[in-house]
Amino acid sequence: MSIAGQDWIDMKRYIIPLGLLLSLAGCASQQVTVNADAEWKPPEGALSVFSTGPAGTLPAGWEPMILLRNKKQTHYELVNKDDTTVLYARAESASSGLMHKVDIDAEQQQWLHWRWKITSLVNTADNTKRATEDSPVRVILGFDGDKDSMPFADQVLFETARVVTGYEFPYATLMYIWENNKPVGTVIGSTYTSRIKMMVAESGSDGIGEWRSFTRNIVEDFEKAFGEKPGRLIGVGVLTDTDNTGESAEAWYGDIRLLRERLARADTPEAGQQPLSLSQRK
Repeated sequence: MSIAGQDWIDMKRYIIPLGLLLSLAGCASQQVTVNADAEWKPPEGALSVFSTGPAGTLPAGWEPMILLRNKKQTHYELVNKDDTTVLYARAESASSGLMHKVDIDAEQQQWLHWRWKITSLVNTADNTKRATEDSPVRVILGFDGDKDSMPFADQVLFETARVVTGYEFPYATLMYIWENNKPVGTVIGSTYTSRIKMMVAESGSDGIGEWRSFTRNIVEDFEKAFGEKPGRLIGVGVLTDTDNTGESAEAWYGDIRLLRERLARADTPEAGQQPLSLSQRK
């Protein structure tokens, strides 16, 4: 089986970049015991948070990942906003991400907490179509697994990408996105491979200009998306991209946390704001 012509060009535009973005291994993580009333600090070697970094820099432990050298890059930096330090992203016909290497047992740290804020939708984006797969915010998870069990077409695709790029794809990629039209909780499959799934965390224009907080069980979401239990989590990333639509997007990401237990309350600087899970919004 071979990949040629326009299909290969399209694959380089999206699948290979995500392979570069998520082919991660390294940092060992430790289990976390959560006290919702205490200041949260990650254990040594775990996923580092944005709020502890100095403004004007990239967050410690997060690596810039350039998707393709001939593409314009998304701008990222830590900024002070709303009385805390968050990650700012701006994309103008651009696509690049930030990634953090991890090595986490998803069953032991299955609660994912994050928040984000955008100024506008990517108006012509539609993540069900190849030509318009853009989103103002994405939180991306890369998982390890048995690649020999994948469909043959995916094995060929992954091996071709490995030869071309020198990087290994993760066995599976799950990303949470802000979609324009699809209902919250919808799972959108990649048009290129069965090993990439997008879950709609936010939909439509409600909430634009506001901090939106989320709590997700990544084991349950992985099983919903892929029909199997997840392997080890090997990478966590963020991606603000507008390269396919040619539009602009501006966004902020608050701390992303992987915890052993679900937080009892929102841990955000906004007084009274509660975590908003997808299950609560269905």
